[in-house]
Amino acid sequence: MKYNFDEVIERKGTNAMNTDGFREYIFHAPPTMKFPYADDEFVRMWVADMEFATPPEVIEAIKDRADKRIFGYTKVFDPEYYKAFSGWTERRYGWTFPKEHLVTSNGIIPALYELLEYSCKPDEKILILTPSYAYFKYAADYNNMETVCSDLIEKDGYYTIDFEDFEEKAKDEKVTLCIFCNPHNPSGRVWSEEELKRFGQICLDNGLLVISDEIHCDLLRTGLKHTPLAKLFPETDRIVTCMAPSKTFNMAGLMFSNIIIPDDELRAKWKARHYGFENPLSIAAAQAAYIHGEEWLRQLKIYLDGNFEFTKRYLAEHLPKAVYMVPEATYLAWVNINAYVSKDLDLPLYFANNAGVLLEGGNMFVANSDGYIRLNLACPRAMLEEGLKRICGLLNK
Repeated sequence: MKYNFDEVIERKGTNAMNTDGFREYIFHAPPTMKFPYADDEFVRMWVADMEFATPPEVIEAIKDRADKRIFGYTKVFDPEYYKAFSGWTERRYGWTFPKEHLVTSNGIIPALYELLEYSCKPDEKILILTPSYAYFKYAADYNNMETVCSDLIEKDGYYTIDFEDFEEKAKDEKVTLCIFCNPHNPSGRVWSEEELKRFGQICLDNGLLVISDEIHCDLLRTGLKHTPLAKLFPETDRIVTCMAPSKTFNMAGLMFSNIIIPDDELRAKWKARHYGFENPLSIAAAQAAYIHGEEWLRQLKIYLDGNFEFTKRYLAEHLPKAVYMVPEATYLAWVNINAYVSKDLDLPLYFANNAGVLLEGGNMFVANSDGYIRLNLACPRAMLEEGLKRICGLLNK
C-alpha cells in the first residue's frame, strides 16, 4: 500500500483534544484529575478522530497555500471549490446540488446549533433516533427545545428504525424538526433506500424540517454505497444536508464543513446571521481532499475493514458474551458488554482507572444505550490489539 497506516504518530505538544482534552470532555474534570496511569500509558480509543496522518496531498496543499504568505479575511469565492466538492458527491453518491445551496461552517455541530435557532421556536420539539450522538440533544437543549426520542430496535447488534413509534412521535404538532444521522452513529448502520424513503416520507408528511448529518458518508465498508437522504426527495426543500471532509480525511481541527440548504428563506437567514469567514488553509485542504483524496480513502477503508475483522475475531475469542457486529459504516465499534458489567457502572471511568483505556460509554449517547462502549478503531493495528487486550483482560477478571 502507498500509505502507511501502521505508523504510530506522536501527538503530544499539538494541543490535541485526543491527548490533552480527555479529562474535560469525558469526565468533566479539571486538568488536575489523577489516574493510576500516566497520560502516556493510556490507549486512546475515544474521540472520533484518527491516529493516521492526514493525506500527504492535503498537507501539500496546505503548505502551498501557506507559501502565499498572507492570511487575511477569507471566504469561498473561487467556484473551483464547488466543482471539487460537487464532483466528489456526483462520483461517489450519484448526487449533486445547485451551487447557491452550498454554505460553509466551522463544523456540523455549530451548524446544528445555528439551524435550530433559525428554524425553530423555543416551545417546539425536535425528534431524534436513539442511541444518538449527544450533540443532537445538546443543540436542542441550548435552544430551549424539548428532545423527543424514538428508540431504534436492536437484534444481535443490528439496528432498525421502529417506524410505527417514529411516525407516532412525528405526528406531534409540537415536533417540527428531526435531526437524522445517515449513516448512523454510533451503530454504524447504512440505511437502505427503502428505509430512507419511508423515513423521509414520514417527516415530510408531518411537516418536519430534516437536518441530515452525513459526516460519516465516506467511511463505509468496502463495497457499500452511501445514499444521501436528499437524493431521494429532489422536489423538497425541507432537507438540509451536512457533510464534511473532517472525519473522512482526519482534518477535524481545520474546522470546515459543507451545509447544503435548499430552502431559500432558511438559507437567507443563515447568511444574514452566520459569521461566514473561513480559514484559508482549511479551504485549500478541503479542495485538495476532494480532488486528490480518493486513492488514500480507498486504502484507508481496506485498513479499517481489517481492523473491524480483527476486532470481531478478538472479541469472539476473548469476550464471547459481548454483542458486536462489524458496522456497515464509520470507524467506530459499538459493543454491548452488559453481560460483564452492572447497569450503574461509569464505564469510561472504570476502563480509565482499571485498564488504562480511554473510551466512550453508552451514557454519552442520550438513551437506549446502557451497557455499551464505543471504540475508535481508526488506529494502527498494534494500538488496537493492546486496547482490546486491556479491555478484555479487565472484563474477564
